[in-house]
Amino acid sequence: MAEVVLGIETSCDETSAAVLVGEPGRPELASLVILSQDVHKVFGGVVPELASRAHLAALPAVVDRALAEAGVGWGAVEAVAVTQGPGLVGALLVGVVYAKALAYARDRDLIGVHHMEGHLFAPAVEDSELAPPLVALLVSGGHTLLLDVPAWGRYRLLGQTRDDAAGEAFDKIAMLLGLGYPGGPAIERLARQGDPARFTFPRPMRDDGFDFSFSGLKTAVLHVARASEDLERDRPHLARAFQDAVLDVLVAKLERAVRLTGYRTAVLGGGVACNRTLAALAAARLTGLARVVVASPRLNADNAAMIARAGWFRLGRGERSDWTLDARADLPLPGLEPAAPQVPVPPSPPAP
Repeated sequence: MAEVVLGIETSCDETSAAVLVGEPGRPELASLVILSQDVHKVFGGVVPELASRAHLAALPAVVDRALAEAGVGWGAVEAVAVTQGPGLVGALLVGVVYAKALAYARDRDLIGVHHMEGHLFAPAVEDSELAPPLVALLVSGGHTLLLDVPAWGRYRLLGQTRDDAAGEAFDKIAMLLGLGYPGGPAIERLARQGDPARFTFPRPMRDDGFDFSFSGLKTAVLHVARASEDLERDRPHLARAFQDAVLDVLVAKLERAVRLTGYRTAVLGGGVACNRTLAALAAARLTGLARVVVASPRLNADNAAMIARAGWFRLGRGERSDWTLDARADLPLPGLEPAAPQVPVPPSPPAP
């Protein structure tokens, strides 16, 4: 097992490198460098070609800085873990090709990592005692997944979004309200000023199974915003009502999964897990049912530490990627097993 793993993440608009150092089974974060691409704010969203070019220009310096901050040279690095997918294929290619070149030139092990498995492992970077069985709600700009995790590397898909991911919904509503990009932090800040009774939006599929849908909610907010006679006045109330609806649905599904599995641990991961209101609501709803584990915001955003940690796990199982490793925008989650038959779950108590 490698004692030093270099992680590389370029799936979207964050160029990141990190170094994990430690004994087998107990890696510690030695460094983490994240370079955000501010150019996309001008366009209100990520422009794939610009993201790829920015990764290409920044990645060598980001990797060098991560190694320097960790206090290790290339001679100590035993493996390179890189995001293989899913994500923007051009951005992924930059990281994959760079990682392959580094590993090949220095005769190091190489491992491709699934981006969402990285989000799952993010809390384990800080909490070495975190272990399955657990339920995981992974919520990002491109994905909304609810997983039954009986063991690391074994995943059962309970539910996923049928249309828009929760993070994308936050970004689109933020643009509608004139809050800019990225939308999640701006909506959460503005929602603190909103009156929860001013507007009420539907909770799509909240009481139906484990899948998610947010496209109709976006449309509902759009119609109310267009009908507003004073959008400046209504903006914080719209932000609050929208956020309340999304978080209510997410936590209701998470609670239902906890009750179904009987697990005592629930993990929140992905960029939307940076939302402190979400973490607080989940902790309150699951009091007495499960411990809610959330990584720090820096580790919930797209970052190389989570990729290195997932890679560390895969390397420890003897897995390696060969030189045919390629970026895949539609990469399936490894270790995905058929979901167990779902039994009826007692209805959750109404939200306070």
